[in-house]
Amino acid sequence: MSTRPRPRDSVALMEGYHSPQIDVEVRLNTNESPESAPREFVDAVTAEIADIEWHRYPDRAATGLRDAIGRLHDVDGDRVFAANGSNEVLQTLLLTYGGPGTTAAVFEPTYALHSHLGRITGTTVAEGERGPDFVLDIDEVARVLRSVRPAITFLCSPNNPTGVVDPPDTTAAVLELVRETGGLLCVDEAYGQFAPHSALDLLGVDVPLVVTRTYSKTWAMAAARLGYLIGPEWVVAELEKVVLPYHLDAMTQIAGRVALDHLDAMRRRVAALVEERNRLTAALAELPVDVWPSGANFVLFRPTGVAGGEVWRRLTERSVLVRDCSSWPRLAGCLRVTVGTAEEDDRFLFALREILT
Repeated sequence: MSTRPRPRDSVALMEGYHSPQIDVEVRLNTNESPESAPREFVDAVTAEIADIEWHRYPDRAATGLRDAIGRLHDVDGDRVFAANGSNEVLQTLLLTYGGPGTTAAVFEPTYALHSHLGRITGTTVAEGERGPDFVLDIDEVARVLRSVRPAITFLCSPNNPTGVVDPPDTTAAVLELVRETGGLLCVDEAYGQFAPHSALDLLGVDVPLVVTRTYSKTWAMAAARLGYLIGPEWVVAELEKVVLPYHLDAMTQIAGRVALDHLDAMRRRVAALVEERNRLTAALAELPVDVWPSGANFVLFRPTGVAGGEVWRRLTERSVLVRDCSSWPRLAGCLRVTVGTAEEDDRFLFALREILT
């Protein structure tokens, strides 16, 4: 009788990072855009895909895509690293600058993949605490960075799952601490276009800062799995050594490049979602819940009087799916709802009122 090989011990003890995929009528749990990209974009991508030489590998350097992203952010293409979703960008960053013998710093509660990918890559994860209302505490950041001198410090702004946006002076202060202690600062801006400001303004040729973005949210392209990083050329050059060859297929490169020809449509979609987010937040404030202001396309809230997990269950019974954060560290009782269409949000609010009142 053969025995099954075991994964390495650190992996065997892990839980995967997953969100429930349940067949419901209203799905508001994964922060996707509630509307698809415009038809003109789909037609343009389809036309270019027809010309792919399927027997050839894609452009290994993704030059056309990287140059187009660079023009969007007014930087050269060699300061852009693109990959299969921003999660692959984060993983490559950790494979390059993290690993055994290094530390990554995070400030909880925050995006769980920063810690999860850190542990997968053998990087020690140092957890700092956010202050009241989940605001970043610069004194706590200083304590963590000076004590462990991390190779990578992760900030997420707007923060997932709380929606909090770090003020520009706070991000600048963290960057100065990173300069003092060594290492690299990664600001995860998966929801950056929904926020009033960005860490992109702090980038520089010799600045140890990278900013990550994704096409999944604001560009309504979750199906494409495309993300990127903007940073110094010397960081991008090191990442290119680590990433698998031809990792970004021809169709994804086309979709990412063509999307940038539809910038106005994206901006209109983002503006509409911000307006709907404000309406949703105001409606939640009238219910028996604690609700946090959000700079993203989702809202974190905590029901009062009924356990968060129980509210989640009753919502699914009404064919409405939100993200249950109630068992996550520091988020007892909390749920997170993605901003959907007005009709979807009304369906969610009706169900929530029925449960709580």
